[in-house]
Amino acid sequence: MLKKILITTFCILTSAMVLADQLSLKDDAPQTYVVKKGDTLWDISAMYLEEPWLWPKLWRWNPEINNPHLIYPGDKLRLTFDDQGQPVLVKDNAQSSGKPEYKWSPQIRKKMKDANPITILPLEELAPLLNYSNVLTKDILADAATVMGADEKYKSHVEGAILYAKGDLQAGKSYAIYKQGEPILDPETGDHLGYYAILAGTAKGLRDGNMANRIPASLMLENSRREIRAGDVILEVNTEQLLPAFYQMRLAEGKDVQAMFIRNHNNVREFGKLEIVLLNKGANANIQQGEIYAINRQSPDVLDTEDGPIYEEDASRWYRLTKGDDSEDRYEMPIENIGQLMVFKVQDKTSFAVVLATKKSVRISDTVTAP
Repeated sequence: MLKKILITTFCILTSAMVLADQLSLKDDAPQTYVVKKGDTLWDISAMYLEEPWLWPKLWRWNPEINNPHLIYPGDKLRLTFDDQGQPVLVKDNAQSSGKPEYKWSPQIRKKMKDANPITILPLEELAPLLNYSNVLTKDILADAATVMGADEKYKSHVEGAILYAKGDLQAGKSYAIYKQGEPILDPETGDHLGYYAILAGTAKGLRDGNMANRIPASLMLENSRREIRAGDVILEVNTEQLLPAFYQMRLAEGKDVQAMFIRNHNNVREFGKLEIVLLNKGANANIQQGEIYAINRQSPDVLDTEDGPIYEEDASRWYRLTKGDDSEDRYEMPIENIGQLMVFKVQDKTSFAVVLATKKSVRISDTVTAP
């Protein structure tokens, strides 16, 4: 009996795993597509899949291959299916027997091939935001290196200057220099979460620091966005540490996460696709890099009055006072999904995410939950 139960359980789990790996193809997915300049793997995957975050399976991307087949503008893609009936996108290198949908001259094709291959997302535009977004917590500020001075006795420093830092920084490593911004408060609890990190510049380590022997580290200032002054915070930057998130996108299923937006990069009330956002939950809520969450909006409540349904905010003050919040006339409308975002950086109490898709403009008052 126990053996039968184990076999049955194994079969159920196996079936669930197989179903989880199935790709859901859109009804209007094109059989062929010619890659255009500005396309991304995400955009193309969204043309084919109901769940574009499963793009590595559609492209059969293998992280162990150092030089995968790159996709360039002008390449023709063809939709095929494997032995299990799963969709696969491949480059169509064979000559078409029919009339081609697009025909490129040799000169145009060479010019397009000289261009860069398409990326997952427009990383060239997003890279500065992805690499340098940060929250300065009390712990980070307590341990971080800081600017002490420079090779010239100036109060502020420009590109090419040699900076000296109080900290055990290392030669050859990349660093970001931040100014401490305004305090960050949790919109839900009011708790202090840290300070906004305002990027002032980037630098490269020249000589190791050894503060035990009172030897400051030396850095070359490579880029300056703001005046660099003594006391500015210096943090190490690994420009490749965020890439795994884009190759390991996955739904944050089964997690009891209720997060709120603190702000977005442009600090506006409404924003859209590819905006970088800061959430009020992080490792403390078991949020992990690469997870995809739903963006939700509460539909406005409706009051069913004698004169017909009206939105609660449109009701008169007298009506609200006499009926109250517990009125039987009040109907709470559903919560609707309006988009998805992906977490790319997690800190203790906050996390940074990029908005992947939206049905309408996202508002700072919208909420984030597991899908």
